[in-house]
Amino acid sequence: MIPVKDINLSKAKTPNDLVKQMCDAGGFSAKKIAVGVDILTAMMKDKDCTRILSMPGAPISTGMRGIIKDLVKNKMISMIITTCGFLDHDFARIWKPYVHGDFTMDDKVLHKKGIFRLGNILIPKSSYGEILEDTVQPLLQKLWAEGKQEWASYEIIAEMGKSLENEKNKNDSIIYWAYKNDIPIFVPGLTDGAVGNQIWLFSQKKKFRINTLEDENKIASMMFDSKKLGALSIGGGISKHHAIWWAQFRGGLDYMVYITTAVEYDGSLSGAQTREAISWGKLKEKAKHITIEGDATALLPLMIAALMERL
Repeated sequence: MIPVKDINLSKAKTPNDLVKQMCDAGGFSAKKIAVGVDILTAMMKDKDCTRILSMPGAPISTGMRGIIKDLVKNKMISMIITTCGFLDHDFARIWKPYVHGDFTMDDKVLHKKGIFRLGNILIPKSSYGEILEDTVQPLLQKLWAEGKQEWASYEIIAEMGKSLENEKNKNDSIIYWAYKNDIPIFVPGLTDGAVGNQIWLFSQKKKFRINTLEDENKIASMMFDSKKLGALSIGGGISKHHAIWWAQFRGGLDYMVYITTAVEYDGSLSGAQTREAISWGKLKEKAKHITIEGDATALLPLMIAALMERL
């Protein structure tokens, strides 16, 4: 019978101080956040662990991009499995800004003005499709001229990172740091976004294709070469499923922290709690795991700040 303790903000001098108190305070999601940081700390300190980050692209349109960039820059993860929007937003924001908006704005007015709304983030056309066409097409032409006509997604994303070497805002880019630190980024659904659409457009003029099976070969080799596996999964969908799907063939994940806003009762993968993955062998029976319900743009900065303080 462990008593619940009140949070004392006067003693919370750092993010880690606060997270530690949240564990003692209980309080629904607060304790889950604290347990999540404990699991991430164990995962990061385990030298035998291959660490997977899985997430969709939407949060990269927000300031959370900086949190993910720091994880990659500091080599705290081994691979990223994501969606095409991740590439779109990270690459586009190197040259053009996204701006603040509101969930309740008039979308008909925004459409007339050529502004896309992603939640409460506004993306002018010039900051998205136009800048991606101006930057991705020349890169594809260069790669084609060098003679290679078939690429895995992780290979072409590494080339995108390499192409930023002389850009002044390169240090803000996740793709750039992934290239510098040789951390592969896999996008199983590469054509479901602006960068993928640019690749498709280029393929209409030149012989150029993406070999998705080569991505699977790379993921498989990394999984099977691992002594242990851990995952930080943000949101569900194809990126989460790809991570846990491959993990089952290696005996399951040893660690998993899952942040989601989805509900469990509809049977969706996005809503599936980490414990459900145990039945599939995607998570080991004795794994350290937690599902945290909430918006990662609010939760992850606190969690990673506490984690980095511990490390």
